[in-house]
Amino acid sequence: MKKYILIVLALFGITLINSCSEDDLELSNPNQLSPDTFFSNESQVESSVNAAYANLQPFGLYGRLIFYMMDNMSHENSGNGQQEGDKVTFSDFSFDSSLPSIKDYWDGCYRGINKANFVIANTEKINALSEGALTDAKKAKYIGEARFLRAHYYWLLVNRYGGVPIYLGDGTDNAEGQPRSTKAAVIELIIDDLKYAATNLLDKNAETPGRATKGAAHAFLGKVYLYQESYDLALVEFNKLVGYDLETNYFDNFKEETEHGIESIFEVEYDIALGTEQFWWSPVNGTGPNHATKRGQDYGVLDWFNTYPSDDLVAEFETGDNRFANSFYIAGDTYNNGDNTFIASDFAENGGNIRPAAWKKYQNYYKQPSENGESGINVKVLRFSDVLLMMAECENQRPGGSQSTAVGFVNRVRARAGATTGGTFPLLSTSLSKEQVFNAIVHERKVELSGEQVRFDDILRWGIAGTELAGTNFQVGKNELWPIPDAEISSNVNINSEDQNPGF
Repeated sequence: MKKYILIVLALFGITLINSCSEDDLELSNPNQLSPDTFFSNESQVESSVNAAYANLQPFGLYGRLIFYMMDNMSHENSGNGQQEGDKVTFSDFSFDSSLPSIKDYWDGCYRGINKANFVIANTEKINALSEGALTDAKKAKYIGEARFLRAHYYWLLVNRYGGVPIYLGDGTDNAEGQPRSTKAAVIELIIDDLKYAATNLLDKNAETPGRATKGAAHAFLGKVYLYQESYDLALVEFNKLVGYDLETNYFDNFKEETEHGIESIFEVEYDIALGTEQFWWSPVNGTGPNHATKRGQDYGVLDWFNTYPSDDLVAEFETGDNRFANSFYIAGDTYNNGDNTFIASDFAENGGNIRPAAWKKYQNYYKQPSENGESGINVKVLRFSDVLLMMAECENQRPGGSQSTAVGFVNRVRARAGATTGGTFPLLSTSLSKEQVFNAIVHERKVELSGEQVRFDDILRWGIAGTELAGTNFQVGKNELWPIPDAEISSNVNINSEDQNPGF
């Protein structure tokens, strides 16, 4: 099933991507697809939606930059000596508006938005198709997917840059560039898109793996409400998730063979069998084969070992928490289907210092002796344990909330990690105070979701980044946001240097 969706992306999406890019809309070639004649059947509608998915894959977003940027800024990572300089800038917060990866992230998101808008702006044309050509339910679900993806791209933007230009693709956009909108306006658009998606998408059991579902939209919408501290609204959305549960084995969330399991809510698809020839040549536009990430090799202890789990993160795990052994490798652990054993010298960083642990999450060592240049393991963007911990936070923080109910959500996650009543690694007491429950949630999210690109946003919204990142060059009032890329300021007539984020 995974191959099905990616083959569609490769074969149908490429042509459409070119057809809806700004540079190729002259349409002088009669063999090219035209927006005026497109959307005449289900295959064309589906391929246009698939093109919007494709922009999640390249290295400008989930293929490489997102995991480096977010894990380095949160200091869940420590960098080895050979780590590339542009990645180091996120660890020491020395990045500026000229950094190419800042621009790649921005461009990758907006190209994805452009492709989603191409579908959304043609809603009337899609709805005009006969029921025989495309059922009303499928029309709504394809448009819902496009709106889910547009919300996703704007969410990636608003959390990194604050208020950004809003493009709707409906004829109201200024061709020379839109001005920055407020953060509130971007969030409002995201919520509106996700409400539509939640109403019109299919349930997980009725949808092809890899496509956005009703559960993904509810979970994503709940997360957006949580970030706005609208706890009751968030809980309403989280409580609509049906059919999800925790994997029995925590590590099954990070293996290729167990993708789209019962815990998975939304993941970005990869499959190296479908090709990676365009990985380095299309970092932001999503054209051609981009069906792999670089995380395996970049984080791999026996390969590049560019980064390893920070001492602070390793020390956060409690004795008896089985997530430690499922998140990290240490000397004495076996790998390659049990045929090999790590020794201390395997953990030597550049310069000879022996590190106590290396990343296991999203690594292929469990089944092979070394990492290849590319990894086909999907990236989990949302999973059910994350939702349970967000539900705990909502219940704990909302007026009149129940701390014992919040603890119950946390304990579901801890029990999977091996916690027992009265054990060395205990389940939490239901009599904890509100502050104690909050501190427990902060801890639990750090260990449960380590290396999954959520902690930096967590510590920002909790207002504790200045404390947690003390000594890292993080500057309160500046590094909560990234700078608007220089290229955007120079090319967009409605944005100038006065619109730049503070401190840049």
